[in-house]
Amino acid sequence: MHHHAALVGVALLNNLASGFSISPTSISLPTQRAAFQRVGDSSVNNNALFQNKQKQMFASPLAVRGGALGASTAIGSSSDNGDSVEKDLNLSVGNVLASLWGASGVAYILIKAIVRVLPIALEPFSKADGVVALTNFQLSSYILTCLFFAYAEGYKGFQLKFSPLVVARSFTLQPKSSPIHHLLLAPLYSMGLFHATKKRMIVSWCVTIGVATIVAAVKRMPYPWRNIVDAGVVVGLSWGTISILGGYIISLLTGIAPIGVDPAMPEKKE
Repeated sequence: MHHHAALVGVALLNNLASGFSISPTSISLPTQRAAFQRVGDSSVNNNALFQNKQKQMFASPLAVRGGALGASTAIGSSSDNGDSVEKDLNLSVGNVLASLWGASGVAYILIKAIVRVLPIALEPFSKADGVVALTNFQLSSYILTCLFFAYAEGYKGFQLKFSPLVVARSFTLQPKSSPIHHLLLAPLYSMGLFHATKKRMIVSWCVTIGVATIVAAVKRMPYPWRNIVDAGVVVGLSWGTISILGGYIISLLTGIAPIGVDPAMPEKKE
């Protein structure tokens, strides 16, 4: 409804501007009757144009479900590498199951990491023997670290970049045409670890190796700094998990893949 109201408002303002603004150079002192006739004709034409825009806006499924009227977005647009990126998804049972395995598999990997790290992150607040309470400075660092990871890892890293990529790539999986190893390794495929552009695979593998290296380094940190960093990791990974599952559910309900997201498919070999 907000999209409709905004578009109707733009169309209305456009008609008002064209109907009531007259260029001074086009006026040659017409008679009063001719002036009224000209304004009347303009109003009729503008009303017809406004009604036509309304019909196009409400008749277009893309405008109703998130597209922009008059935009260059097509239901099926072709990327530069020759792969077709479907804006309207083919939600057959097989395609849904394949995409669900891809997106939920990545979410499962993140959830498994969260479950493993969460006890360490909460250790400073436990009542166990030998646990030293955090000082005010350490508690402040704990909170600031969580906020930093929420923004840098959760919002900037996952929600804006990685999560839409996972969702978009998961919906490119089709049991009838995708190779069997793409379907079996759907979570890794959705992460862009294989069958992606060279740049995407380099980024994905570098991030994976970098995270593993950071995890190994964090394990060597003393108490409570390891716990503080792990708390930030839990916040970031939780944000990422929610953004992946939320983005997938939205695409599943609307039937539209993440808009403006390049699934980074490799070039087709001729």
